[in-house]
Amino acid sequence: MKKIRVHYSQLQQYTQNIARKRLFVITLLLGVVMMFFVAINAGSSRIPVLDVCRALLGTLDGNTETVVCNLRLPRVVAAIVAGIGLALAGCVMQNNLRNPLASPSTLGISNAAAFGANVAIIVFGAGSVLSADVGRVVINNPYIVTLTALVFALGAMVIILALSRIRNFSPESIILAGVAISSLFAASTMILQYFAGDSAKVAAVIFWTFGDLGRASWKEILIMSGVVGGSSVYFFFRRWDYNALDGGDDTAKSLGVNVERVRLEGLLVSSVIAAICVSFLGIIGFIGLVAPQITKRIIGNDKRYLIPASALMGALILLLSDTLSRVIISPQTLPVGAVTSFLGAPLFLYLLMKGRDGRR
Repeated sequence: MKKIRVHYSQLQQYTQNIARKRLFVITLLLGVVMMFFVAINAGSSRIPVLDVCRALLGTLDGNTETVVCNLRLPRVVAAIVAGIGLALAGCVMQNNLRNPLASPSTLGISNAAAFGANVAIIVFGAGSVLSADVGRVVINNPYIVTLTALVFALGAMVIILALSRIRNFSPESIILAGVAISSLFAASTMILQYFAGDSAKVAAVIFWTFGDLGRASWKEILIMSGVVGGSSVYFFFRRWDYNALDGGDDTAKSLGVNVERVRLEGLLVSSVIAAICVSFLGIIGFIGLVAPQITKRIIGNDKRYLIPASALMGALILLLSDTLSRVIISPQTLPVGAVTSFLGAPLFLYLLMKGRDGRR
């Protein structure tokens, strides 16, 4: 009888734990929806929520519809898609490498993409100064910048994966290899800028590096959505394999998981997500690092809930950051990459000092 009561108590506790995780995911989803309307409403000109809804439904004409549908809506959708993508990439990288510091930044993907953008702008002349009076910078051919940034970002990950395959690197060694490659691309970027000789091109490079959600067109958002959506489906079907990896390679292999294949595929897919987002929007730091860590400390390591919750947390953080970037010194807009780093760095330091593992 006592054993029955114990089992019932454990079952009840498990049920409550699952319900808490589901409630958290639903809360995050509602938070993203609410932040969606707040972000569209925010800016140099305030637009009532009712007018925002009418503009989205196509029943409102004039300047308001232009501002909502052509200026703010693409920016907000890009924030949601990129936030989901970067958070998913960070979550899977941290799980597969069993390292909480794993992210597109620490693996060198962001710096590799930045170097690719430097090559396109400085070598191929894809950037210039729009006006000498105000010093505005414009990217003349954004698709060349995007393509070269994507090629170099994927190249960096291919090098890391090739080294891990040839030398049978451990997860810790992969992180170190990523840090080394990141430093290599950062140094190459500085050398390229030093010998550029054209201040307009250097200014364009700096402008691209800041990270800007407003530069994405609907075509680019559609491409990002396809990559992020397809990757999300893949990660969802791999959720049980990722849970098995938490117990160590030996445990996962005993459960029938092909550890090397799952790890390498997860890293490659995560790298594609990060490369696409960075190549279209520029460097947006700390989303892939902080979002999974915050979520993990609230609902634990179970990938059935950690993966979707991390994605929603990333979207929420990037939406909040972009909204702040547009209202802090309105009508001027701060680079969203600077805002995410400013918010993410102290938060991540706090999580490190707190040093408490997430509950399972």
